[in-house]
Amino acid sequence: MNNQSTYQKVASHEAHKGTFDTCLLLYSGGLDTSVMLKWIQDEYECDVIALSVDLGQRADNMEAIRQKALMLGAKDCIIYDAKSEFAELCMEAVKANADYQGGYALGCPLGRVMISQIAVKIAEQYGCEVIAHGCTGKGNDQVRLEGYITTLNPNLKIIAPVREWAMGRDEEIAYAIKNGIPVEQTPKAPYSYDENMWANTGEGGEIEDPRLIPPLENILKWCNTPKNAPDEEELVVLEFDKGIPVTLNYKAMPADEIIQELNKIGGKHGVGYFHLIEDRIVGLKVRGVYENPAAHLLIQAHKGLEQLVSTREENELKSFLDTKWAYLCYGAKYFEPVMDNIRAYIDKQNEKVSGKITLRLYKGNTEVVALDSLYSLFDENLATFNKSADFNQNASAGFIELWNLSQKTAHQVRAAQYQPTSA
Repeated sequence: MNNQSTYQKVASHEAHKGTFDTCLLLYSGGLDTSVMLKWIQDEYECDVIALSVDLGQRADNMEAIRQKALMLGAKDCIIYDAKSEFAELCMEAVKANADYQGGYALGCPLGRVMISQIAVKIAEQYGCEVIAHGCTGKGNDQVRLEGYITTLNPNLKIIAPVREWAMGRDEEIAYAIKNGIPVEQTPKAPYSYDENMWANTGEGGEIEDPRLIPPLENILKWCNTPKNAPDEEELVVLEFDKGIPVTLNYKAMPADEIIQELNKIGGKHGVGYFHLIEDRIVGLKVRGVYENPAAHLLIQAHKGLEQLVSTREENELKSFLDTKWAYLCYGAKYFEPVMDNIRAYIDKQNEKVSGKITLRLYKGNTEVVALDSLYSLFDENLATFNKSADFNQNASAGFIELWNLSQKTAHQVRAAQYQPTSA
């Protein structure tokens, strides 16, 4: 069953039947990509190599995924362990205080950057002319994957079977049963998830309609609700070196281990999940529930330390550039040249973001409660409210007069304009 009569390929990067011999399929092992694996072989009459990328997602059994792909006729199935590489990408997000529209630390957009880079590398190694993905025509990920893949290698072509075929879920299940593709015989859960070590994204069901209250107890996979979180607070101590976390509770760890451990700690205390009304790239407004406890804790700590060691003007500019970085990353523009300029500033600014931060976690709340850095701009002798000879209070009145001059002048001019004139 296909939709070739209604779906017309108009983009130059879309592959056509008969123009290639081998396709690399981005394979998750779920229903969609499993049906896709068989469908591509039949519809395009080509060999399929499956690629599954391990970004630290908890739910997947990578060896079972590999065996399933081979059973369905894949010429090969590559399992690529990208946890360490992906953690490095997540550290860029920490330095940029990653936040899209109120709490989303960009787990899915960053994952697509990583997957695209790996897919291009594997396609070149295995001589694949085409890469296939399982994205729909309404989502952001089709824009990210196709844009990044064809940016990194303009010779590669793309096929997106979900855009092409005329199959809903029921038709997919029927196709799977007909072709011997294993299907779990349970009703479809109302929620769908996209997971990697940096975030778990929940959509569907009550999440979809902003008029409804999502039942978080049924939705959250990583986090407790605050109601179910422990009744005792917990302190977490992080140490940063040039914007990168290097120790957790005084123990040195690689970045991926820090992320995974903080996901457990933050999740236990109901920290780091958000309801978000999200503006998608393709123009849709949707709602999602995002769980990113480690990202939230690391970014809160980093932002606090960054503010301590930076001037007012630096913090103001950094906030603007962080927001721009987040929107570009979300919006499938990670390889846009302006990102190199933004990164240059962010990296330079982070050279002094080194020190120790203590966070307090309690029933869904995170507080930065203590900070220390060799680069701290806090001077106790200047900032104290106790008597101090280091701060010249005699100069304050003159400062106030000059600081207020333009405001006072403008207000007086406006006031004079509204004074009634004498007859």
